Amino acid sequence: MENSVNESIKGDRSLTQGFVAQYAAEAAAQIDGVASLASSFVVALKEKAGVVHEGKGVRVVFYNDDANSVSITVYPVIFYGKIIPEVAWAIQERVKLDVEKYTGLSVESVDVHVCGVVEAPDSDVLEE
Repeated sequence: MENSVNESIKGDRSLTQGFVAQYAAEAAAQIDGVASLASSFVVALKEKAGVVHEGKGVRVVFYNDDANSVSITVYPVIFYGKIIPEVAWAIQERVKLDVEKYTGLSVESVDVHVCGVVEAPDSDVLEE
């Protein structure tokens, strides 16, 4: 009987990871200066196989000692000309606020790893 409870908890946790990642991805994507979220190699393979991945560009880790605490890593691509530390700070604040608000979890940390810089589609490049 104890094993079935553990399996249930484990199943709930993996389901929750997907939801948390989705909230975090949506929050990060709304920040001015974020072009997109980079997907990992594993996510790219899943997408090629036709599997829809929730929370693309986000990794969520639950702490073993506290099921209500998470650590989140976001992998954004930033528009050229934006101040990267300011965009990263805005991502950290928004992700923490939204995840805590909509899930009731405690976000211990939000790490931002910028994966690239791209030109904005409407930017005018000065030619010399």
